[in-house]
Amino acid sequence: MCGIVGYIGPRNTLGILLNGLSTLEYRGYDSAGVSFIQDGKLELIKKKGYVKELRQAVADAGFTLEDNKTNSISAGIGHTRWATHGAPSDENSHPHMSMNGKICVVHNGIIENYAELRSFLKKKGYKFASETDTEVAAQLIEYYYAQNGDKDINAAVRRALLDIEGTYAFCILCVDEPDRLICAKKDNPIVVGVGKDENFIASDVTAMIEYTKDVIFLEDDCVLTMTKDSVEITDIHGEPVEFKVSKVEWDSNAAQKGGYAHFMLKEMFEEPKVFDATVAPRIKDNDIMLEHFDVTKEYLEGLRNINIIACGTAYHAGCVAKYLIEKFCRIPVVCGVASEFIYSDPIVDDKTLTIVISQSGETLDTRNAMKTAKELGSKTLAVVNVIGSTIAREADYVLYTAAGPEISVASTKAYTTQLGCLYLIALKFAHIMGKLDDEKYIHYQKELLAIPEKLQSILDKQKEISKFASRHFNAESTFFIGRGLDYYLSMESSLKLKEISYIHSEAYAGGELKHGTIALIEEGTLVVSPITQDDLVGKMESNIKEVATRGATVLAIIPERFSDKSFSCNAKFIIPDSDELMAPILAILPCQLFAYYMAVYKGCDVDKPRNLAKSVTVE
Repeated sequence: MCGIVGYIGPRNTLGILLNGLSTLEYRGYDSAGVSFIQDGKLELIKKKGYVKELRQAVADAGFTLEDNKTNSISAGIGHTRWATHGAPSDENSHPHMSMNGKICVVHNGIIENYAELRSFLKKKGYKFASETDTEVAAQLIEYYYAQNGDKDINAAVRRALLDIEGTYAFCILCVDEPDRLICAKKDNPIVVGVGKDENFIASDVTAMIEYTKDVIFLEDDCVLTMTKDSVEITDIHGEPVEFKVSKVEWDSNAAQKGGYAHFMLKEMFEEPKVFDATVAPRIKDNDIMLEHFDVTKEYLEGLRNINIIACGTAYHAGCVAKYLIEKFCRIPVVCGVASEFIYSDPIVDDKTLTIVISQSGETLDTRNAMKTAKELGSKTLAVVNVIGSTIAREADYVLYTAAGPEISVASTKAYTTQLGCLYLIALKFAHIMGKLDDEKYIHYQKELLAIPEKLQSILDKQKEISKFASRHFNAESTFFIGRGLDYYLSMESSLKLKEISYIHSEAYAGGELKHGTIALIEEGTLVVSPITQDDLVGKMESNIKEVATRGATVLAIIPERFSDKSFSCNAKFIIPDSDELMAPILAILPCQLFAYYMAVYKGCDVDKPRNLAKSVTVE
């Protein structure tokens, strides 16, 4: 959930570190810090709050920040934190230094046995300055470094790892070896950036893309030793590990705001382009091509069930996929929350296909659930955004979205492109099985290819949503109600609103109102109701009339073909017509815009909502 950067090379190290931390701030923004070796001394500057506070502290300490100027810093590491152990504070900020000042560590993940290790080290005379589990790692490495007569920092790190239980991405400096950076990884991402006479470390490619597109994705249980002109990777026993250098396809502009007020707004405006980039290349000659997944009719007909596993927004995309696959393929589908899956004694065997969905490809709950499914005999298909991510590498098959870097914590374009991939999967499976004839198969392909233009037409009317939000942003509670696919759409819409505006929000199936929920409706309660499914229009009108009668203010989101119908609502937002099964892809965009403008008018920090981070790499 936190961000790591590291650098060795001729540029201004502090400029590189602070710029990298700024791009990674979506991973955590409780506090930030840097450590570096200059003139044989290990320096440490860290601060509670955003990276801008750290930048000011570094400047106040008299250091030059321009990354195009060289300096005498040998190596440096930085960290932006999302708190787990210990409240946000200067003391609990990373990096953490060992008691004797020789070793400094930044860490993503959780050390599960930190209390036991802390007790051991205290008995050895070590004193602690923070509440964090990470400081334990710094002290433990120092303990083994002091025991090692050769003073080999790599060996000390590898020995300490044998004692540590949990998940980690470590980046370590040792003042006695100023021209080396040591990293270790287990269940948390580390990317190595390879440059000329310089090398980089980061949790995410976005932190280094300005400087290099050549990257190495560090594998689990590996230890990296890096200088400015060399990269060596071993296992924790010191045996060499082979690695390959990959090329990143997108450029640094994709990770910039580009003149938009917020990354979230920019990313919503990118939805037409990235949806097209995800879907169009896979539709050729009236057929759908799923690269890396050569599925057969025999395999699909032999499936007893399909499990879809995801968290948060990706879970809501999975709910839509469940509906589509069951409708088109008539295969039973269970869509489950990844954090519950591994503890539920799941019904999985070699006649199960497990589809996992993750924007980052590093979501730890999802990755662990995928491991469980594989151990039980299931084939796994991953839908992820980040090429080379851990889930992408470990799944049997992978389908990449083309969302590009998504910086805002609230997912928008990643969700839309996940839907694009999942629609392709459902349609392809159904056609292979003979459950979808050629005419319908081609019809749905054309509908998907028409989506980008329709998304753009919604963006062109964003002021309508902004105007509605400007009148209702002080709402204390908001309810989203829908039926069928609109219920799953309501779940995602509700999540968007609550995570960035902090307005209490719930999603309910329209038919459930009378079973208790309607007791919460009172004068002025805000209700948003997507109504896109032809057979359910009458039922939904009854539902919104029920809440309107009790004083609710209702916003209906409807396709153009319903625009002449009478609804018991205060306002309508009209989306372009499409096949009703495609409606969730279109109708989510006005709901995302609604959440965005509600948060903006409330004065919330849209891209950095409180208590949240983008990539969830802890359980």
